[in-house]
Amino acid sequence: MTLPSTPDEVDVPTTADEVDLATESETERRARFEAEAMQYLDQLYGAALRMARNPADAEDVVQETYAKAWASFHQYTPGTNLKAWLYRILTNTYINSYRKRQRQPQTSDAGEVQDWQLARAAEHTSSGLRSAETEALDRLPDSAVKDALQQLSPDFRMAVYLADVEGFAYKEIAEIMDTPIGTVMSRLNRARKQLRGLLADHARELGMAQTGSEHR
Repeated sequence: MTLPSTPDEVDVPTTADEVDLATESETERRARFEAEAMQYLDQLYGAALRMARNPADAEDVVQETYAKAWASFHQYTPGTNLKAWLYRILTNTYINSYRKRQRQPQTSDAGEVQDWQLARAAEHTSSGLRSAETEALDRLPDSAVKDALQQLSPDFRMAVYLADVEGFAYKEIAEIMDTPIGTVMSRLNRARKQLRGLLADHARELGMAQTGSEHR
């Protein structure tokens, strides 16, 4: 993956806690910002891969994310949640790209594995699937899970991913998606409900099919 070029390295502290922000030069601040931002490269790529489900598309999203971050680093407030700030750029970049294409990205083997994480996360809510359906869900083919996830809107899918896979708090998700906390909670509730319904239908169908075969 080739990231946007950055200025020559400067020997500066790596965290905002170690510097006097009032006396820090712009060159030092940029160098420190870049050092801190690069620590999240692997996490951002993993997130982009789960969103795009295609390595090439994921790399494009990450490259554009860092390009935007370098260009607007002065808008970031030192000492605040840099990870959430970067995820907000990543999320907006992916959603804008998705809407421009008006299609789902192609899948990859790595993407299919992460899709199962989202499906499993939907099971662990207070109003999750019945135990029999949960057992049947374990036998669902990858295609069933992918089909269910593809039926969610980008905003819903993103909310579930940030909450149930990345583990962000509601407040952080609200900052990342630039929406009120109430909207985040509503999206999560509706997205999880849709996933449970879609996957439960598949699980029931599979359970009935296997039950019928057992009685033959």
